[in-house]
Amino acid sequence: MAGTRLQALIKRVAPRAVWTHSIIHREALASKQLSTELNAVLSDVITTVNYIKTKPLKARLFSALCEGMGSEYTAVLFHGESRWLSRGKVLSRVLVLKDEIRIFLEEEGNDLASKFNDEHVLMKLAYLSDMFVKLNELNLQLQGNNTHHPHLADKIQSFTWKLDMWGRRLERGDIDSFENLKAFIEINELQNTAFPCMRDHISALKVSFQKYFSVDDSAKYDWIRDPFVATPPTTFSTAEEEQYIEMTSDSTMRLLFKSKTMAGFWVGVEKEYPLIVHPGWHLINFRCKKET
Repeated sequence: MAGTRLQALIKRVAPRAVWTHSIIHREALASKQLSTELNAVLSDVITTVNYIKTKPLKARLFSALCEGMGSEYTAVLFHGESRWLSRGKVLSRVLVLKDEIRIFLEEEGNDLASKFNDEHVLMKLAYLSDMFVKLNELNLQLQGNNTHHPHLADKIQSFTWKLDMWGRRLERGDIDSFENLKAFIEINELQNTAFPCMRDHISALKVSFQKYFSVDDSAKYDWIRDPFVATPPTTFSTAEEEQYIEMTSDSTMRLLFKSKTMAGFWVGVEKEYPLIVHPGWHLINFRCKKET
């Protein structure tokens, strides 16, 4: 979040600049929805990873064990509490090394070893690894240059629709969308008795995303995405709507829109149609450059 002093400095240069709560931060908050059942699995994994990685001798012993067993990996990834959405990689690595971890913990006399011999726990671990990977992929899509509110809103809406789809498919036992979970169940010839807690988690995620993101966030940007198809916003003043009609009636503007990026188009028409450019300008990425 930008401090008030920084905001004041930016306002001097860009009077129309506005501040919104970080979409990426909201996505991270919305993702932190775990039932007691799933959180227990995650907590055990985190404890195990930190037990191995925070003690150099144990980390070396574990690495030697993995090498001796011909494992693909010889280390688990270090877990950082602050990096919530990066847990997908950690969980996936732990799932691959589950047998090596179990043997290591048994040799250490650690009670957590039993967790890595429990099919129900491992099923939930496989599901969590898949879901955290999906959440991290969404997080990465919300970052980078040439991103803007309409694009980000589309990505969030797409993910909430996927949550609906995943929930429906789980209802009928379809787990094709969850790669690690499907592989674990098929390899071990199991019946997935953990589906209810997974469905509940997906439902909770959907509710959380709806809490942090308005359901109509995406649609309200249609006039920016394509002004030649969308209707003008009802919030436009008379003068703004008149200018909107003038621009969208101009065939030259239509051709220009097709040849430019969305941001490039709006930069190019700012001087000619300032009344309609200014209301949506803060929604376009400030890092995009004027196209020539």
